[in-house]
Amino acid sequence: IIEMTSPTPNHQNTVLTLGMLLKKYANENKLGKVFIAPLDIYLGENETYQPDVFFISKERESIIGEKKIEGAPDLVIEVLSESTAYYDLKKKKAVYEKSGVSEYWIVDAEEKNIEIYENSNSGFQRIALLESGKTYTSKKLTDFILKPEDVFN
Repeated sequence: IIEMTSPTPNHQNTVLTLGMLLKKYANENKLGKVFIAPLDIYLGENETYQPDVFFISKERESIIGEKKIEGAPDLVIEVLSESTAYYDLKKKKAVYEKSGVSEYWIVDAEEKNIEIYENSNSGFQRIALLESGKTYTSKKLTDFILKPEDVFN
């Protein structure tokens, strides 16, 4: 069990904004389900996490259990905070990679940027660093265009 301090208002605003943007898009396009923490995802015997935001495609909704998610989401988003940044960037990232998360977004609300990783045969590869003026089109949320200006308001 990792004890963590409460998130900041900026962190929670970023989580809520991302969750709302993704949920609206996923619902309108009937792509799957978007969730926000706290909700457990069970990735193994001793590996249970609560990502800030995550997406499960319609084709994989069978992993959504009564009380927890039983398997790797298609997309996981962690919004960095001072108390959890190292853990999100190292331990959680390695577990998400190994368990089969397809896309991993690391959001830095202070620096106003988003790192995008895709999982491949050789593990997570960083494919983009989004800053103001740049965009990314998600492969997991078909044609969803991510713009930092929409997230950091």
